[in-house]
Amino acid sequence: MTSPAPDAAVSPATSRLEEEGEIAADYLEELLDIADLDGDIDIDIDHGRAAVEIVSEDESDTSLRKLAGRDGVVVDALQELTRLAVQAKTGERSRLMLDIAGYRARRRAELVTVAEEAIGRVREGGASVSLAPMNPFERKVVHDAVAAAGLVSDSDGVEPHRYVVIRPA
Repeated sequence: MTSPAPDAAVSPATSRLEEEGEIAADYLEELLDIADLDGDIDIDIDHGRAAVEIVSEDESDTSLRKLAGRDGVVVDALQELTRLAVQAKTGERSRLMLDIAGYRARRRAELVTVAEEAIGRVREGGASVSLAPMNPFERKVVHDAVAAAGLVSDSDGVEPHRYVVIRPA
């Protein structure tokens, strides 16, 4: 995490997000100790959210990938637990994002590719394209890619079957 210059003012929002990251890091350190897993915790602020990532100290060690789980279900659950731990300490709801062993970063890249292919189909055919059901993180990635491409997207359906529909602008 980079620190502001000594004479630079830190906004209250940035200070709150840094506090969220520190609380989350403490919580996750305890979790790693209990699970007897080695990992480093990186804290950042990304798109107005505290962002915490558990990374392996050793590139060849894949034990942290277990914490991501199949299709990211474990990282999603751990993110919710971490958000609750932050909320218990601060009294405020957290929008913290958790990544473990680069799972979300890899998934984000895959989703951008899926979104770009769907955007191409919408532009070619002019008709709406519906994607497979996705969790909130995945839908947000797609919505951001669609908006950057100048098209429109909405989420339809009911959890856990909510999906993104991409439409011409």
